[in-house]
Amino acid sequence: MLLLEDALDLRQWVLRTDVAGRPLGWIDYRDAVRLYHAGQVAYHCGRPLFRIRGGICAHTGHRSQVDVNTIVATQGVSAGLNKRLDNYTPPLNNHTLFRRDAQICMYCGGRFLKRDLTRDHVRPISQGGTDAWANVVAACKRCNNFKGGRLPEDAGLQLLAVPFVPTYAEYIYLKGRRVLADQMEFLKAHFPRDSRLQSRFEQAA
Repeated sequence: MLLLEDALDLRQWVLRTDVAGRPLGWIDYRDAVRLYHAGQVAYHCGRPLFRIRGGICAHTGHRSQVDVNTIVATQGVSAGLNKRLDNYTPPLNNHTLFRRDAQICMYCGGRFLKRDLTRDHVRPISQGGTDAWANVVAACKRCNNFKGGRLPEDAGLQLLAVPFVPTYAEYIYLKGRRVLADQMEFLKAHFPRDSRLQSRFEQAA
């Protein structure tokens, strides 16, 4: 269990869900403590993560503390949440795009640091392509420069995997800075059966 004084570990995010167990997003320890203090935490699961110590009560002499787990479920159910999540298209950004593609160039197959990757439009914008999940892949700078404004087949390149739009649960995973094992298992249960991310976990097991 981590203590407040361990500032480095306080960067770890907590996974927040609704009372039905549907993942909602990531929060830091401050937001988690506020939810506990406001009585908004319905239950928690996963392992203990933080023990946040407060002040000492003048009347009892006891010091307050809040124990925060890796996953917290909060009160309330948003009307129409399932419908919104079923039709959800996450915002596109390079961080989550590169994580979706496991930091692998989708043309040469090399694994690169994020700073050495670029966002490639499979169908170039100049040829009517869109800046959308289903038309973008991670590509190393060399492959992207070589491809230029051409279609992959016109450049003699072949995509290693078809780009896809992450579901809401997949996107939450991709946004995580460091996803702990119990958080990962929880999110995996909400992935589609044919999720490319799911198969990646199975290969790593």
